[in-house]
Amino acid sequence: MQQLDTRVYLAPRDKFPGWWVVGGCFTLLFFGSALGFYGMSVYLNAFSNEHPDWNVSSLSVATTFFFLIGGIWNVVVARLIAKYDVRHISYGGAVLGAISLLGLGHVQEKWHLFAVYGVFAIAWSSSGLTLATTVVTRWFHSKRASAIAAASSGLSVGGIVLSPIIKSIIDSRTMSGAAPILALLWLLGMSIPTFLLIRADPGALNWMPDGQPKPENHVLEMPGTPMNIAVRTRFFWVVTMGYVLVMGSQVGAIQQIVKLVEERTTKETAALATSVLSGASVVFRLVGGRIIPKFPLAKFMVFIAVIQGCAIVLIGQMHNTVALFLAIGLFGAMVGNVLMMQSLLIAQRFGVKDYARISARSGLVSLTGTAIGPILIGSIRDAAGNYDTPYLVAGIISLIGAALFTLSGPAEVED
Repeated sequence: MQQLDTRVYLAPRDKFPGWWVVGGCFTLLFFGSALGFYGMSVYLNAFSNEHPDWNVSSLSVATTFFFLIGGIWNVVVARLIAKYDVRHISYGGAVLGAISLLGLGHVQEKWHLFAVYGVFAIAWSSSGLTLATTVVTRWFHSKRASAIAAASSGLSVGGIVLSPIIKSIIDSRTMSGAAPILALLWLLGMSIPTFLLIRADPGALNWMPDGQPKPENHVLEMPGTPMNIAVRTRFFWVVTMGYVLVMGSQVGAIQQIVKLVEERTTKETAALATSVLSGASVVFRLVGGRIIPKFPLAKFMVFIAVIQGCAIVLIGQMHNTVALFLAIGLFGAMVGNVLMMQSLLIAQRFGVKDYARISARSGLVSLTGTAIGPILIGSIRDAAGNYDTPYLVAGIISLIGAALFTLSGPAEVED
């Protein structure tokens, strides 16, 4: 009989709980993206409005700092995942995140923002994509693309549903009044699904990946390439450096998009920007989960990086509201798939054995793009006085990344 503390509480007994675990990962990413990833754009806009003497480029540096600390902590998270129950890591992130979001309400100097963002980045990373995709890759092998697509859709749904609410709360209450609400949302959103749904791997619950019952006395093996070998391959470095460029352009564009739309339309219209972006991301991420297994992964990555680059360029050039939101929708359609593909490429090429450590190492290097992207676009915007030029630069960077991916070789490894 299964122990109560290991059972997935909301799942029916004696039925494969893998998709319930995916639901738990979805929920973590839902709150993590709305309050963390997409939240950075909302916070940048709020602090810019509340502190007119703080320019966009300096606030972008704080956003860069957030992503940098989060990426570095991802390496620590990967090591912790290999040693401890993932739930303990997530609980720690829940408590630390609530404390740091409370701190947002007390930011009066720029250095305060850096301090709060540094702590929040650790919390965000502890319950973020590395943890969620590691859990999903353990639970699913043959259905991995669909499972990761479903779980990572939480990133986009959080942007659709919760980010506009967060912006509305901050707009009406200011950051100091909104901070306790944000902290409570984070604490509950991270701790409850972790307790009810997240479980580290199927073997502990007597299941094999993808839903087969585990034979008695069977030892569940996790095949794959050791990290020390993986990090020496051309595939690892081409994919990693490609993501430096592609994610740098993507994150830079996302973090400034609320302010761009607000400048070109109205404050109320700007609140819809993340919803359109995230809505397109959800729909096309799920579509991608269905069609990705039908195509070579590396070639599919080239395709979506090219479309992303073109969409970012269009956003920068569109001043008509309808055309602008169509461009944002096209960009959003690529956002979810680009992010999901990094996990799929690494898992497909290097297997499950050292997935968390390989993914975190790749993510740490490619984070330089994620970190530099917001400050690059913010600095160019301050110099140019508008967003036309910075989004043109960001789009070209994505296209260069697409060209680099053509050198990776196939992700599929012959048995």
